Amino acid sequence: MSGDALSSETPEVELDQQLLDAKLSAPEPPARGHVSRAVQIDAARASGNRFVAIMAPAGYGKSSLLAEWMLRETRPVAWVSLDRYDDDPSTLLMLLAAAFAGIEPEAAQLPNAVAGHGVAVLGRGAPLLAAALRRARAPFVLMIDDLHEIRDPACIDVLSVVFAGIPAGSQLVVASRGEPRHLPRARAAGDAFEITVSDLTLDAAGAQSVFANTNLPLTDDDALELVERTEGWPVGVVLAAAIARDGDRPPTSVSGDDRYIADYLYRESLVSLPEDRQRFLRRTAVLDTLSAPLCDAILETSDAQQVLGELDASNAFIVPLDRSRGWYRYHGLYREFLLSELRRLEPNCVPELLARAANWFESQGSPAMAIELLLDQPTERARTAHLVAATALQSYQAGQLTTVQRWMRTIGDPAIEAYPPLAVLTGWVMALSGQSTEAARWASILEHAAFEEKPGDGSASFDSARAMLRSAMCQAGPEQALADAEFAAAAEPSWSPWRDLALQLLGEARLLVGDLAGADEALRESTAISAATGNTDGVIVCEAELAVLAMDDGRWDEAAGHVRAASDAIDEQHMHDYATAVLAFTQAARLALHRGDLAAVRRELTRAMRARAVSTEAIPTIAVRARLQLAKLFWSTADHATTHHLLREIDDILLRCPDLGTLVEQVDEFRRLVAVSEQQGDGGGPPLTPAELRLLPYLQTHLSVREIGDRLFVSRNTVSSELGSIYRKLGVSTRSEAVDRATGLGLLGSGL
Repeated sequence: MSGDALSSETPEVELDQQLLDAKLSAPEPPARGHVSRAVQIDAARASGNRFVAIMAPAGYGKSSLLAEWMLRETRPVAWVSLDRYDDDPSTLLMLLAAAFAGIEPEAAQLPNAVAGHGVAVLGRGAPLLAAALRRARAPFVLMIDDLHEIRDPACIDVLSVVFAGIPAGSQLVVASRGEPRHLPRARAAGDAFEITVSDLTLDAAGAQSVFANTNLPLTDDDALELVERTEGWPVGVVLAAAIARDGDRPPTSVSGDDRYIADYLYRESLVSLPEDRQRFLRRTAVLDTLSAPLCDAILETSDAQQVLGELDASNAFIVPLDRSRGWYRYHGLYREFLLSELRRLEPNCVPELLARAANWFESQGSPAMAIELLLDQPTERARTAHLVAATALQSYQAGQLTTVQRWMRTIGDPAIEAYPPLAVLTGWVMALSGQSTEAARWASILEHAAFEEKPGDGSASFDSARAMLRSAMCQAGPEQALADAEFAAAAEPSWSPWRDLALQLLGEARLLVGDLAGADEALRESTAISAATGNTDGVIVCEAELAVLAMDDGRWDEAAGHVRAASDAIDEQHMHDYATAVLAFTQAARLALHRGDLAAVRRELTRAMRARAVSTEAIPTIAVRARLQLAKLFWSTADHATTHHLLREIDDILLRCPDLGTLVEQVDEFRRLVAVSEQQGDGGGPPLTPAELRLLPYLQTHLSVREIGDRLFVSRNTVSSELGSIYRKLGVSTRSEAVDRATGLGLLGSGL
């Protein structure tokens, strides 16, 4: 779509695709003020090194170098431009996978595979992408601009795994304002090529080239003086050319005392414009990226498309992000200057401008972008809390747990507590991600909360939403869980987006009190609604529970249908590492055992054991039921050591949640069977514990034992102990051997 075709109303899908396309589109080298970097590019290409780092502060032409490289490159090039909103491991993986899929047709499904619901990004998503890179049909170049925007340790860890997948003959080229975290290791391995400030600094010939591009003469003496005064800073030379073109000041008057150039240079580039254009620049500088409809929305105008076109043609500091000129950004330093001018001249308008921008994104179906714009506005805490409440579960299910947690941290506990519907969702996020302590804390806070208005999350009432969380956590026993589920099922009408969950919880609670027929009825109704509304979680849990009931009753053909439905949902939404998938895997293994397919049994048991790491006492019924099914399966395959280990895990959960009704009776019954029929002999070694499974993906990285401990919030001694246990259980002695063995077993990578 051309920029002229953009209207003030942009459909949601179109807007999301525009924003994605802008990140995956390499900008054209600027026609004015561009100095060719062919020498550096050719040297980097000829080096054969897999890792190329372009490192310099703002204004040294890093992005222009990448764009020129792309034009000169004969290999396929995948491009990614990053910004602060991409500092989430799932989002980052999706972007990298989408960029690679653009040059590798066989990887078309890769973005969905690495960024699906509940994906374990380090243990599964990153190895999947790395493996795809290794399998590329031909050498390629992966370019990442503005890598310095990535700061989250989880993102750094993911990148280390992905970068290791770059095959020989291909190159990863990154531009950053600082040294990339992965450069030292590549440098030590002799596999890095570095382009630094000294390589990008302009000499006299470069300065003359800049002036020639603007049709201005520059003598040899003036060029030498200008380079000396600007210290060869490219953007300083470009600014000097702009001033010389637009005014009477000689280019050699530019001062180089300040490396980032004096503000007056920027002022010269601004004051030559009419007041309405100055105001446009100042006010739109609050935006990270600009489009005509967005600018019109925050300025309450209708001519932004024309203004952006004029600025694009005349201003050196606005950068088109796509070839259609639909989206732009300001040069980083120029934007900083514009923002300082805005705060100086119109200090009170910033919150209103951001609020209008948030309104626009929300109206276009992008509440996440609206949230990002409002997060730093303390006066907008209440509105932000409402937006997060409406978006949190959707973002979490898209694998963006880090983003959701960042939102909640930024908003802060007081703002969350002030809006109880968001407190309920916070409890759910903590429970579903296995953070039992935090989930319990929020459950306790909610017991004393009250909210009479209609929640913005679509639930019938705050009391109903709270009852559902309380039923799932089952902290007060099965009778209270049943009462809470019955209350929610009665409260949530047929059109409620929460009705399927209420019925699912009703089915779970009826199982705990021994009402199998009632449970079957509720679960069937819930899975039908979940399938119709696209709630994959609900389909998986209900179909798995129905499979248990059918197999227990000998209805194997019916059970096969339930297993197939749950498995298809997991595969379609890539939920293999999600807590709710564990029980489904156990029933797939149980069905395979019934059919005598031992290879399928091993595959499904591996999936279940791996995913159980996030199935904790936060949702104890699923955690215990899944482990009990696993224990029975391992007992059936004569793996007694794993059976006993799983029973100990169940004991740990029951110690914290002792009142789980008939589930406790089933555990006791199985334990008695084991005690009576136990036989001597080697039944296999113990499995990796949930804690060891959480540590395992970090063995793919180059983090030290201390750094891994920091990531997992445990001591160095704990990591060392768990590392030794992993080595013993896998029968290896090094990290690389452990990674290879775990990948072969399906504990890392796809697990398929």
